[in-house]
Amino acid sequence: MEHVTFLVVVVIITALVFDFTNGFHDTANAMATSIATGALRPKVAVAISGVLNVVGAFLSVEVARTISGGIVDDTLVTPPMVFAGLIGAILWNLLTWLLGLPSSSSHALFGGLIGAVWVGAGIQGVHFGTVVQKILIPALASPLIAGFVAMTATFLAYSLTARARHESVAGTFRFGQIVSASLVSLAHGTNDAQKTMGVITLTLISSGALASGSNPPLWVIAAAGLAIGLGTYLGGWRIIRTMGKGLTEIESPQGFAAEASATTVILASSHLGFALSTTQVVSGAILGTGLGRRLARVRWSVAGRMALAWLLTLPSAAAVGAVVAAVATTGTLGVAVTALVAIAAAGGLYAAGRRDPVHAGNVNDVPAPV
Repeated sequence: MEHVTFLVVVVIITALVFDFTNGFHDTANAMATSIATGALRPKVAVAISGVLNVVGAFLSVEVARTISGGIVDDTLVTPPMVFAGLIGAILWNLLTWLLGLPSSSSHALFGGLIGAVWVGAGIQGVHFGTVVQKILIPALASPLIAGFVAMTATFLAYSLTARARHESVAGTFRFGQIVSASLVSLAHGTNDAQKTMGVITLTLISSGALASGSNPPLWVIAAAGLAIGLGTYLGGWRIIRTMGKGLTEIESPQGFAAEASATTVILASSHLGFALSTTQVVSGAILGTGLGRRLARVRWSVAGRMALAWLLTLPSAAAVGAVVAAVATTGTLGVAVTALVAIAAAGGLYAAGRRDPVHAGNVNDVPAPV
């Protein structure tokens, strides 16, 4: 490991910081519906999700390989480029957390890397064919598929239990939600934790510490799993509120349908190496349940804001990554300057969030319309 320089260590730490923000940003993916329906108490839900995210990180490395050697040319990438991409992703995660928008941490990471490598290595450093095949097409298809499956499952659930007692149906599906929400957390670990594994592996390859095309070492898998698990445990309460109460009023059959549908799509994509957005999958599934339940009200204004955030995520993170790369690739001083600016910006966003805190005690309050 003689190739691991101080700069590489800085990039690895930055990658784990991103992984941590990914955890609290995406806690809602697994647990928002279970918290909203009362199937799980808020703090219990995030604890279960955190543990299962760690477990899921050890189940596969296919997505990590897509990141480390798929979307960019690992022979042209340098640690400052990776650092710049991570800064773009972290700042976008914090901004959308502040706004309570469930945008994609995954696309923030992809955008940051693409922008940074494009500036640092030129257009030949980005494999646009892989970006389209492994990222853009799944981004368009996955929420639609999850939404359709969830809509169908919700319709069937209410049709089959139409003559049963409401209390019995609700209790049964709440129990089912504990299982299905746990599976979403496990699936989230197999998909999202791998993205940070891929970034760290890419950094080690670019520094010469690993050969091109290498799989993530065990310590990288463990570190990424623990970072995302800790972030998940702390809970992204703002985004949990938006997904649990902002899109549609969720009942337990809908929550079960959304979680089961999302798990199926996420696990299938992880097996195929598609680095999709779990946020988009779960959001699509929740919208599908609103369409599948008769008389359910879908808040399309919230859905529209989310869709806009999805569209802006990749190009916005790419723009920040590109700007940071233009400075960071000038040398150690450039990395230091961008790190200080990023820390100041992150501190400002966090401080702004403390003015109107959302926590376990008020997470099930319906968000005020914007």
